[in-house]
Amino acid sequence: MAIETADIEHVARLARIGMTPSEVADLQTRLSKILHLVDQLQAVDTSGVEPLSHPLDAVQRLRADAVTETNQREAFLAIAPATEDGLYLVPKVIDQVE
Repeated sequence: MAIETADIEHVARLARIGMTPSEVADLQTRLSKILHLVDQLQAVDTSGVEPLSHPLDAVQRLRADAVTETNQREAFLAIAPATEDGLYLVPKVIDQVE
């Protein structure tokens, strides 16, 4: 599959990316190489290969979904600089633009 210069220029225009003609040519070469590699991968016969979810035959140990820690919320809130109604108060960092 080949990618055309017009395709790259069209996508760059849609993305509002300014590209020089040399950048377009370089990108066309690099994308063509990537697409050629994808074509090579698709050409491999995988009909006798069973799909894998993981390359290793590993089994993850599971544990019971149980609470193992004590509730320390009040202790953490006590050392915070500012709290209100069980929430941390922080300085405003984003100004709303109207």
